[in-house]
Amino acid sequence: IRTRFAPSPTGNLHIGSVRTALFSYLYARSQGGQFLLRIEDTDQKRTVEGAEENLVTVLNWAGISFDEGPHIGGMHGPYRQSERLALYQEQAKTLLDSGNAYYCFCSEERLESLRQKQEASKLPTRYDGHCRTLPAHEVLNLLKVKTPSVIRLKVQSGELVMFEDIVRGKMKFASDTIDDQVLLKSDGFPTYHLANVVDDHCMEVTHVIRGEEWLSSTPKHVLLYRAFGWKQPAFAHLPLILNSDRSKLSKRHGDSAVEDYIKKGYQKEELL
Repeated sequence: IRTRFAPSPTGNLHIGSVRTALFSYLYARSQGGQFLLRIEDTDQKRTVEGAEENLVTVLNWAGISFDEGPHIGGMHGPYRQSERLALYQEQAKTLLDSGNAYYCFCSEERLESLRQKQEASKLPTRYDGHCRTLPAHEVLNLLKVKTPSVIRLKVQSGELVMFEDIVRGKMKFASDTIDDQVLLKSDGFPTYHLANVVDDHCMEVTHVIRGEEWLSSTPKHVLLYRAFGWKQPAFAHLPLILNSDRSKLSKRHGDSAVEDYIKKGYQKEELL
């Protein structure tokens, strides 16, 4: 059994994140497994200096310890996604070679125009597959002249994507509702979906325990596991911590960061 906690270093640690880490930690410990920390920092614009060190300090305060991570090392490192870019690029090329992904050269202007038209027609906003059928010679010519491009997953229509969620039971999604998601951005950085799946596979994670806000992303991840020919982990999506009006707990409604409770003198036993 191997579980992980994979936060983004974008600010103070939300108490919902600590609860998710706690579930992952307790499950791994109860099964005699390993628990690892991975820092998902591919969105460099949102990364806050010192946030990684702060979250490690807060988790240590809460008594949540790791077997592997950027601050202690391990056999599956590096544990910061920004240090694993070559791996993501290599795996994206694997999907291109197998025909499960394709280059998309659409400009931001075209994508914005497409989005506006779909919204005006009250249609779901999604990519229209414009570049899916570009001839190979045209793709090569565009790449030769360094036309900006992304790599998208080729989602087949008319399929049913199913997985068993430990918390929610059997989940079903129609592939027609799933976008040809971007896997690798034009700057060579992966999207969350590609990096998440590649890392969970390469780090041998057996159980992905995370908040339910990621439930809608899971069919995309299932399709990626299929495209790679990898065994997918077990999924468990935890309900969110809510305010009294059943909205998601946020700073607008009071204390949401663990640091807020520490400053007020709470002990870790009280918070946990």
